[in-house]
Amino acid sequence: MPKKKLNKKQEEFPEMKETQEGAEEQVLEQEPVIELSREEQLEKEVAELKDKQMRLFAEFENFKKRTAKERIDLFRNAGLEFFEAMLPILDDFDRAAKHREQVVDSEDLKKGFDLIQSKLIGILEQKGLKSMESSIGKDFDTDFHEAITQIPAPSEELKGKVIDETEKGYLLNDKVIRYAKVVVGQ
Repeated sequence: MPKKKLNKKQEEFPEMKETQEGAEEQVLEQEPVIELSREEQLEKEVAELKDKQMRLFAEFENFKKRTAKERIDLFRNAGLEFFEAMLPILDDFDRAAKHREQVVDSEDLKKGFDLIQSKLIGILEQKGLKSMESSIGKDFDTDFHEAITQIPAPSEELKGKVIDETEKGYLLNDKVIRYAKVVVGQ
């Protein structure tokens, strides 16, 4: 052990020097070990678990807020892609309206509208929309038809069957979004 420089009191009283060095050695040998009682350990563990639980709760609340905001954004922008796909058709109708008075041949006008209609149908089919097949002569089915009226059937075999269709029905990804409006024979 290296020798320490003595202060004035230690030089005057050599016995004080020995007791002080002994005390320092005892302090170095016996580092204070703080042992927690069982209760203190449990309290510390409870505090740590409470802290962890509060952090998890806050994280979950933030998750709920974030997902709610994302859901609102999703609903708000859900039709964006559809409307972007519809804009060329709107442009076609605008061009047709500008040139309809200049067209001399009505056949050209019919062709133009047929092209716009086929383009519209193509885009709608890409988005999952399908028109229902004609249901004239088929059995009335409440899963696909809405009866707007009943009339006496012209023949016995048309009773309970669709006689006329006033509006087409449509399916979106195989789910009915508009029932076909039909006249049923009775």
